[in-house]
This record gives sequence, structure tokens and C-alpha cells, in this order.
Amino acid sequence: MNTIIEPFKIKSVEPISMTTREQRDEILRKAGYNPFNIPARDIIIDLLTDSGTSAMSAAQWAGILKGDESYAGSESFYRLEEVVRDLTGFSYFIPTHQGRAAERILFSICASQNSIIPNNSHFDTTRANIEHSGARAVDLVIDEGKIPSLIHPFKGNMNINKLEKLIDEVGPERIPLCMLTVTNNAGGGQPVSMKNVKDVSEICHSHKIPLFLDACRFAENAYFIKLREKGYKERSLKSIAKEIFSYADGCTMSAKKDGLVNIGGFLGMNNSEWAERSRNLLILTEGFPTYGGLAGRDLEAIAQGLCEVLDEDYLKYRIRSVEYLGEHLVNAGVPIIQPPGGHAIYIDAKVSLPHIPQHQFPAWALVCQLYLHAGIRGVEIGSVMFGKKDPDSGEEIPADMELVRLAIPRRVYTQSHIDYVIEAIGEVFALREKIRGLRIVKEPPYLRHFTARFEIV
Repeated sequence: MNTIIEPFKIKSVEPISMTTREQRDEILRKAGYNPFNIPARDIIIDLLTDSGTSAMSAAQWAGILKGDESYAGSESFYRLEEVVRDLTGFSYFIPTHQGRAAERILFSICASQNSIIPNNSHFDTTRANIEHSGARAVDLVIDEGKIPSLIHPFKGNMNINKLEKLIDEVGPERIPLCMLTVTNNAGGGQPVSMKNVKDVSEICHSHKIPLFLDACRFAENAYFIKLREKGYKERSLKSIAKEIFSYADGCTMSAKKDGLVNIGGFLGMNNSEWAERSRNLLILTEGFPTYGGLAGRDLEAIAQGLCEVLDEDYLKYRIRSVEYLGEHLVNAGVPIIQPPGGHAIYIDAKVSLPHIPQHQFPAWALVCQLYLHAGIRGVEIGSVMFGKKDPDSGEEIPADMELVRLAIPRRVYTQSHIDYVIEAIGEVFALREKIRGLRIVKEPPYLRHFTARFEIV
């Protein structure tokens, strides 16, 4: 049969508040035209993020009941440690309350003012933690990854020629580690091929540079490798995932994505000195090393989630449901990053709204209009999130792409919800010439997209 159904049954439901356009107009103005400031009760379909928004399974809820809440040496810690070590092969496992905590710890111990951290594409918190340490974050995604309409099986790949050139120019001593994000979130949720992981690993190790993965969507990346890369069709997803990790020296992980949980993450590595320093820093801000800012029940839920996420039926449904949304938007003439990624669809706002200049944030304007029209909350990945200000003139330096990300929470929405999203975007797109740009009226020094306030131009 051709119909792919959800490989689960729904056991618990949560009501949705059905707001009117007039109500949403007032809500949006009070929020300073920033969707992050809108209360969740006023959202109809929430596609802001796939992070921490998963519906947990019956087995995960059962694990929560048996979580060991001991302050030190919790049995739940040892269960999660065993699962992570079996999956990643890393010698040291350090739990944290989420991925950005792992990033903060990692870059606090290895980066400094003179450091450079390459990646295929750094996402927002990764870049912010690197820059907060004084280091410089450099994106080296392949050229194909910068062309939204181009079809390429692995648009998340790192440009290995640019990596080698960077190492030659600055010297390996200035690069404490290299990152590789799988899948590449900032570039459209695009996967990285196994060959590219291996090639990057070989280059890094030839210069004695450790390779770390941003592994929060490792399972989705493994499934794309199984689908698209020669020699992996008959391999199990777990074996593919383990091979990905085998080429790295460590990882940061937000378990709020492919861990299928609402909170949690970890730092994995093979370097004993870095692990000791990480644990010492962890104790200052996260808690004892066997709970890392998490309750024992959270550790149990993560351990179960990391097992469930590699189920092939689940990933087949997951990838296909995102692809379904992408296909219908393309059929409606909406430009998106092609091919559809693993966790989200990315609308190309630069093409959709050519009448709005980048300094008036076209992707942000489209996000606001989508909420106003249909109560759907997406997120901008463009010049608000990744733009910079010229240090001399103060003028905005725009991002390479202006994208609207529609991130699909795992095991939360049904096909009728997605059909509603398709219909709404089609209606907004038909009236796109009437959408106006925005200007920032207040912004913080870091991660401005979370709390900045705007007004319509």
C-alpha cells in the first residue's frame, strides 16, 4: 500500500485554542511582532521548533515512573550511560539539561580569543556559545547547500576543500576542534553523507584536530544515508548511526530532538582531560555529574527515546510526513529548500517576498503574517537570527538566506493538521505582495531573535 500511516496510536489529547484573526492581530502587536513572545495558548499549530516538543511514548512514561531520583549514582544515569556508550562508542558521557549547556561547557574548556571553530553550518546557540568564548565560528557548507532550489542528496555536507584551506591559512593550533552538524539545521535540515563525515574526520585527524558532532538529529541523518547513499540500503539504522559516531571524537547532543524528550542532552567525548574539566564545570552550573541538571525520570525517558528513535517504521513515517508538506507547498508554487529536510520545511522568503529588502527582514515578516492569518507559528532563519551589524557603521549585514522554518514536532500532529498548514500557506502566498517589512526597535546583545521587538515599516 502507498499510504504511510502514523506508526502509533494516540492515547492522550490536548485541546487547541481556536483564535480569530482579530484576536491574533492584538496578540501579535502585544508581542512586539515577535512570535517567541506569543503565549502557547494562543497558537493553533506550533511549528516554532521540533526541540522539546515531542510526544513521548507509553514506554517513556513508564520509565518516568521508575526513574531513580538519587542525587549521586542514580540507576537511571547508569542506564542512560550504557545506551549512549553503546550508540556512540565515546568513553565519557556527561548529562546536561539540554544541548546548549553541553555547548557552553565544551567551548568554555577548549575555545579562547584566538580560536576558530569550523562547521558545515553553526546553528544559533552553537554560534552564540562559540562567540561568547571569544572564538570565531566559520561556516563551510558546500556551495550547493546555499542554493535553496537546487536538488542535491546531501546539501549538509562540509566543503572539504575550504576546510583544508582554512587549516592551512590559520594553522591547526588555532582550531581546538571542528564541528559537523547532522542534519544541518541552519541549512534546511539537510543531511550529511557518510563519505563526507569520513572525509572531514580524516582531514581533522591528519592535523590532530578533534572532530565533534552536533548530533541532535543523528537518527534522521542516518535514515537519509540509508535512503540515498550507496552501500547502506540493507544496513540497520543503528549500525549506520554507530558508524557516523565512530569517525568523531565527541559530540554535543540536545536530546530534545532525536531523543524524543521534552528536556535533556549530553556531552560525549574520548578525551579524558576534557571530560574531567567538563565535569568540574558541570558541577558549578548543572549539578552532580550523574544527573547534570536533570531528574532521574528525565534520564530514563532519554534512554528509552534514543532506542525508539532508530525504529525504521517511525523514521519512514517521520521523513515522509515532512516530505508530504514540502511536496504540496511546491505544487502550490511556494519556493522551499529542496529537497525537503528531515525535521522541517524551509520557505525561501527572499524569493517569496522580493519587494521587501533584507534589512526589513522578509522572512520575519512572513512568519508574522502566517500567524496573523492562521495562528501558525514558525520561525525565521535569516537576517534577524544570523545577520550581523557592521562594527563601524552599525548597518545590518544580511544573512546569506532568508528562510521561514516550519519545524514539525515528533509524534504530535496528524495529517489533517498538516493539510491545514498547506492551505494556510497557500492563502498567505496568494496575498504576499501586501506583506510589509519590519524594523527592530529593541534587541539584546546575543541571540536577539528570542527577545527582540519590532514594528511594521
